[in-house]
Amino acid sequence: MTPTRRTVAGEPVLQEVADGVFAYVQPDGGWCVNNAGLIVSGEVSALVDTTATEARSRRLREQVLARGRRAPAMLVNTHSHGDHTFGNYLFPEATVYAHAEARREMQQAGLHLTQLWPQVVWGDIEVALPQVTYEGGMTLHVGELAVELLHPGPAHTVNDTVVWVPERGVLFTGDIVMSGVTPFCPLGSITGSLKAIEQLRGLEPVVVVTGHGPVAGPEVLDVAEDYLRWVQGLAKQGLDAGLAPKEMAREADLGAFAELLEKERLIPNLHRAYAEERNAAHGEALDIGAMIKEMGTVFQEMVAYNGGPLTCHA
Repeated sequence: MTPTRRTVAGEPVLQEVADGVFAYVQPDGGWCVNNAGLIVSGEVSALVDTTATEARSRRLREQVLARGRRAPAMLVNTHSHGDHTFGNYLFPEATVYAHAEARREMQQAGLHLTQLWPQVVWGDIEVALPQVTYEGGMTLHVGELAVELLHPGPAHTVNDTVVWVPERGVLFTGDIVMSGVTPFCPLGSITGSLKAIEQLRGLEPVVVVTGHGPVAGPEVLDVAEDYLRWVQGLAKQGLDAGLAPKEMAREADLGAFAELLEKERLIPNLHRAYAEERNAAHGEALDIGAMIKEMGTVFQEMVAYNGGPLTCHA
């Protein structure tokens, strides 16, 4: 399989998707090129996630502060991964909120993500940990708007937060759902992701701002669900045939999912689905050291499947 060739489609844009609710969309949405969000009510604002590199996070700050807007008083990290959190330190005015497990993982993982793509100009980044954590859920009051932080259980990770603005019908999913980009669940749960998607569907969002890719509607939940159920089916086939995840991935016909970015994520997703098919426990706190070692091996399997280094435009 030849590596995917693509170019970044354009500059990041802060687009208003509902009254006072903005999506910060970074094309093309691939590895480490994530989305963020801004919620504004009166003179108060809250930021949803930051970005991966110093340069990208400084650009985010410029757009957030444009038109005379004040710096955000609140910043929510949807999960622990560096592309969503490495820019926290550039918003010192904000109190950072996250799930309790996200703080633990951020502290243990540090800047490890930068080692996967050493060619990226990460800049002078540092880890700024959440100052307020929760476990079940909590509500932030951003001016006149109630903003709900929900933890749907293990999904993309074991520490996901979705940000729901019910008065505006806008849902920020973090990486539980991605738009035009292959889901990624090895550090969370395939089964848990399906449960989370059903929970998110029940909110009846009008606008869905995913962790990567273009702004979408609720139909993006269906695409993610279809893909994950397909991966579960492949895992059953692979185990029955005695094939390793990387072997099953090479035999799989991607079909409609071939249009999603980062097709190589099928391999780590299969690793997770195989474990769950064997009734392995999932959803517990992760041993970050063991996780990093395991993901190093899986990363190399993805490189082989891709036919070359994985593209990262961060």
